[in-house]
Amino acid sequence: MRTQVGIVGAGPAGLMLARLLQLEGIEAVVLEARSREHVEQRIRAGVLEQGTVDLLDAAGVGERMRREGLVHHGIELQFDGERHRIPLSELAGGRTIVVYGQTEVVKDLIAARLASGAPLLFEVDGVSVHALDSERPLVRFEHDGRQQQLECDFIAGCDGFHGVCRATIPDAALRTYTREYPFGWLGILAAVAPSCDELIYAHHERGFALHSLRSPELSRLYVQCRPDEDIAEWPDDRIWAELQLRLGLDGWTLAEGPILEKGVTGMRSFVTEPMRHGRLYLAGDAAHIVPPTGAKGLNLAIADVRILAEALVSQLKTGRGELLEAYSGTCLRRIWRAEHFSWWMTSMLHRSPDSDAFEGKLQLSQLRNVVSSRAAATVLAENYVGLVKV
Repeated sequence: MRTQVGIVGAGPAGLMLARLLQLEGIEAVVLEARSREHVEQRIRAGVLEQGTVDLLDAAGVGERMRREGLVHHGIELQFDGERHRIPLSELAGGRTIVVYGQTEVVKDLIAARLASGAPLLFEVDGVSVHALDSERPLVRFEHDGRQQQLECDFIAGCDGFHGVCRATIPDAALRTYTREYPFGWLGILAAVAPSCDELIYAHHERGFALHSLRSPELSRLYVQCRPDEDIAEWPDDRIWAELQLRLGLDGWTLAEGPILEKGVTGMRSFVTEPMRHGRLYLAGDAAHIVPPTGAKGLNLAIADVRILAEALVSQLKTGRGELLEAYSGTCLRRIWRAEHFSWWMTSMLHRSPDSDAFEGKLQLSQLRNVVSSRAAATVLAENYVGLVKV
């Protein structure tokens, strides 16, 4: 097999890259280890920045998002028994966020890819990448019981944190930066109408809680827990009791309903530099991870492939390689800004196991500053909806 760009991974990064390249007439083959059903059912992020929304529209895959997505103009910060609204759009030049699940974005991109007839292979085994320093890098894999080899001009590693692409790069060629957090999120998807029209980020002495939503009929809620929490120790009644405590407020009621899904997610910050090796380019979770508090993971992945697509088109259509050479540095400026914002939101809202009264007071002081200072609230708003330039 021969193609211009071999894309490993059919998550939002790989699928969006394939879509953007296809619109420019660039051939690509997308390889995914999991089944289509698995990929389309993975529950992930659900907050889209303005730039992500605009790119989905421009790529011709935003029609259902515009119809079903929930446009939000603000978020709520809750602490010390009070709730304060941060008017995102007012502070960030009219920009908004859209609540539309990553699962739905992936479904839309898969549908568009398959409708076009362009290559998208699921349930691919034994993927490995080779000859990365040559002009014809290779992807070897097994599909439908046959060993196959894909010869490419370039390879895009969009196969996530545990994928094979980054692991193939020699350790000496990369530098990684990591921070593990001493807590995780226990998340649920509940069949109950959201109790608030906007997201609520709650700081509480028992730990962080988040009220989010997926649709007018589905709520997404989280409580801070241990990163190694045994989900079996959290029956539905205990989850709802903890959410009621942490999100409770006089005059407001958190509605309860059947829990459809629940799981525990650990939290880490991770960045690898550079985001390329030879003709292999990393994008999305293969290159960086952020804690979910700032709602940046999916949006960073989409920002990566927007830049990578433009660079690949320039190289393959005109022979100009300046954008590809600059790819890693261009992406990393945005990534480190998002890493800082996500770390700041996380440290301000969560209670560490070893935190003391002094740290708790500092957190409350930060939160009070954000809700009382227009300048501080503007910094939060501009970062949350997505910076136009970094």
